[in-house]
Amino acid sequence: MNIFHAIVLGLIQGLTEFIPISSTAHLTLYAYFTGLINPQKPEEWTTFMAVIQMGTLVSVLWYFRQDIYAIITTFMTENIGSSRKKFSEQNHSAQLGWYIIVGTVPIVTIGLLAKDIIRGSLTKDPIVIASALIILALILFVVEKKSTFSKSIHSIDLKDSIFVGLIQCLALIPGSSRSGTTITAGLLRGFTRESAARFSFLLSIPAIAGSGIFELKDAIGNFTSENALLLLVSTIVSGISGYWAIAFLLKFLKTHSMILFIVYRIILGLFIVACVN
Repeated sequence: MNIFHAIVLGLIQGLTEFIPISSTAHLTLYAYFTGLINPQKPEEWTTFMAVIQMGTLVSVLWYFRQDIYAIITTFMTENIGSSRKKFSEQNHSAQLGWYIIVGTVPIVTIGLLAKDIIRGSLTKDPIVIASALIILALILFVVEKKSTFSKSIHSIDLKDSIFVGLIQCLALIPGSSRSGTTITAGLLRGFTRESAARFSFLLSIPAIAGSGIFELKDAIGNFTSENALLLLVSTIVSGISGYWAIAFLLKFLKTHSMILFIVYRIILGLFIVACVN
């Protein structure tokens, strides 16, 4: 890997982490076609992807800094100490903190149980990626036609957070997309596109942080000083481009459907199949 690859990978990570077209798919495909993945050590590529996600973690933290501040402060105030309140009496921000926690439990559990599979060669297989891209696109197309788009993020409840959290586990399959799975789940629960995306981004915070921190110890042990610099460059670039992607998608979904991303996923999936066969 050189500095050019590092910059391109950072751009890919940032632009595709929050847009529902799968950052893992795009990163792995770029690496596959440029020979960056060591077939004897596929776990090194998993580590690289997880660590540069920390850049997009910074971007989502910064973009939603006011929401996050409100969630943390009200959650602490209304759940700890003398001013503690029953869940039903807590305000929206405090309850949203609980919903994020509950929605994160499934992917943490499944991620730890399936970590060897996730880090193995199966998740780098182009056909697996292509299949996930196409299948979720078709599901999203159906959901677009069936959703009521009637609920805002202020209407979220425990059932919504559990459902979205369970569906988020599908993001462990490369090509499915974390934002793609969680936005689809939100639409299935009747949320507007923008509200589904907003909750998806907030729910991504512990998932991205957890995977990045978990893999960081391996990155420290496996990367040389030169590779560490490239990793840093990719992470910074992913943070900058990730912020732009969040702003773009939230604005886009106010007035547009998901059809653009559906079509793109299908075309990309078919292109991959054609290239590897």
